[in-house]
Order: sequence, then structure tokens, then C-alpha cells
Amino acid sequence: MNEVAFVNGEPWFSYSGADCDVVVSTRVRLARNLANFLFPADDMEDEIDRVQTLIFDSFLKLDNPDDFHMVSVGKLDAFGMKILSERGVLDADVPSGIVMRNDGRVSCRVNSVDHVRIAAFEPGLNCAHALAECRAVDENLQRTLQFAASYEFGYLTAALQDAGSGMKIAIRAHLPSLSFAGEAESIFNQIREKGLSVSSVFGAGDDWGTSLGSYYDIATTSSINGSEFDQMASIESAGRYLVETERKFRSKCAENKPTAVHNLILRSFASAKFSVFLTLRETVAVVSAIKWGLDMGIVQGIADSELCALLYRVQNGHLEFLLKNGKFTFEEDIRGDMQKKIERLRALIVQESFENIRFVS
Repeated sequence: MNEVAFVNGEPWFSYSGADCDVVVSTRVRLARNLANFLFPADDMEDEIDRVQTLIFDSFLKLDNPDDFHMVSVGKLDAFGMKILSERGVLDADVPSGIVMRNDGRVSCRVNSVDHVRIAAFEPGLNCAHALAECRAVDENLQRTLQFAASYEFGYLTAALQDAGSGMKIAIRAHLPSLSFAGEAESIFNQIREKGLSVSSVFGAGDDWGTSLGSYYDIATTSSINGSEFDQMASIESAGRYLVETERKFRSKCAENKPTAVHNLILRSFASAKFSVFLTLRETVAVVSAIKWGLDMGIVQGIADSELCALLYRVQNGHLEFLLKNGKFTFEEDIRGDMQKKIERLRALIVQESFENIRFVS
């Protein structure tokens, strides 16, 4: 089974959201554990199976059970696992089961670090809606499940920093202007002082200390202090600050270094247009540059949501799935080389996505 079978219609990242020129997406996660069961269950197979059965049964008792698909991770094929990982549904802590809503915006990991980890994704900066989506599932599950909690600590979790509300919020931001101006680290230090974490999304960039493509995840680090409202207000404030600051430096870059900015964006576009192969690192850098050009008013003919979706579509797992299920004709000298076929297909997809791009003089 693969992830495509879970999602009806366009995935969440194909849509536009508030302030999506800077904040690409929002993710909210709630951690819960069943009362009277060990957590995490670790290697106790019977305990793991029992917990998964109870949680799957609880989803079947929701008012809208047909909106959810449940599957044991052991039944997922390699493509499904890889695609779910690339879309942020799976991480290093592999669960025993996955529940996905039809639209792909809401998911639940069963028996990972905690018994239940409900997550919701939203395009743009939209913490309130993502939290509302998680809460709706949480409240419905609590009609048939008892979660471990105490008056003193709130919800009880495997990790102390996840106790309390059990909530973690992360926003993904695109900050090329701050990176180009050399101001990103200064801004991040201010954000870290507020108790938030900052991490690279796609690994290190070509310059030391920068993230590839200038994509960063900003996240809460603890849910044990303060209410859900307080925690949400903290990261929303950081998000609004990043939006305001990135836009300010975008204007400064356009005003003070227009030639260097144009050169970077034009070179990136030319690299994509005339490449036969594209690695993932090259593609992330190119998409970032085109998005920067679009948000600066230098580029037209493509939308922020299309560029966001493109970053998911060009991941290795997504491309391997296409190669397995589609009919493609490749040059004779690369037909037996899977990696080269992936890089060739990636280049073709990027070039097709960029067909309508034009530069504003």
C-alpha cells in the first residue's frame, strides 16, 4: 500500500495560505497515551497490538469513520513508507500504525514515541485551524478512549517536555532575503531567546551556517508550561515577526543589490531549464530562487503554492513511485541506472512546472 491511496483530491500543500510568501506551512501535533497501558510500549508486542486495536476501533466509532484510512505500518510498501516520510507524516520513530484522513491534512501515528500522535498540516501561517483539526480528532477519540493525565501535569507523555498540553507547533519559513543579507542568524537568536527552536529543513546550504534553499522550521520546544493558547501565541508572534522582517529585507535587497539578486534568480532558472539531470539539492536551491523572484515581483507565471507542491513532488520517493507506476522512455544510456532516471525525471518535472515563467523587466 502507498500514500497515494490515502489521499482524495489535491494534497494540502497544493493550496495557498495566509502569508505563504514567507510561512510555507504550519503543523500542530498532540501527544496522548492510553491510561492503564505502558508508554512507550517498546518491544512488548502484545501491548503494542492491543493499543493499536483500541485506537483503530476508536476511529471506526467516530461520526465520520469513512473519512479515515487505517493501516499497520508493516503492510506499507517501501514507496508508501518513503512518501509518508517525505510528507512529514513519518519520522525516525516508526509507529506500528498510521491513520490518515482522506484529504491528507490530518494524520495519527500509533505507537511511536507515544500511543497517539495526532498531527494536522495547514498551508501558510494558520496555527488556530491546525489546532482545531487536531482537537476535533482528540475530543472524538476521548469518547471511547481514556488518555493518561493528571491535574498536576496535564496529559502524560513519554517525554517530559511533551507533557501538559501535549502540543507541539512548527512553522516552515522561506527566508532568502534574510539569508542573502546575512541577517538570518541574528533573527534566529532572538527567536531562540523566546524558547523556540530553529532548524534547517533540507540540510546545510553552500554557505556555512545557512540552510539549503533558506527553508527553516521554527518550533515550540516544550508543552509543559502555559496553556495551548499561550504556546500558540508564542509561535504565531514569531511567525508574524519573520513575515514582517523577511518582507522588509526583501525590499532592501531589491533596492540595494538588484543586479546581484537578478543574477542569482536568472542563473537558477537557466540551470533548471537547460539541465538534463537535477539532483534534489540543486532542485531545492532552484525552487527557492524562483520563489524569491516571484515574491519580489521579478518572476511571474507560477504561484507560491505550486512551488511549495513542487518541493514534495521532486522528492526521491515520489519520483520512484512515478517510475514504478508510469510509462516513461529514457535515453538508452541511463535506462539501467535508477538514480539517473530519478534525476532525469526530476529535471523534466521542474521544466514542465516552469513553462509559463516569465521575467518582469
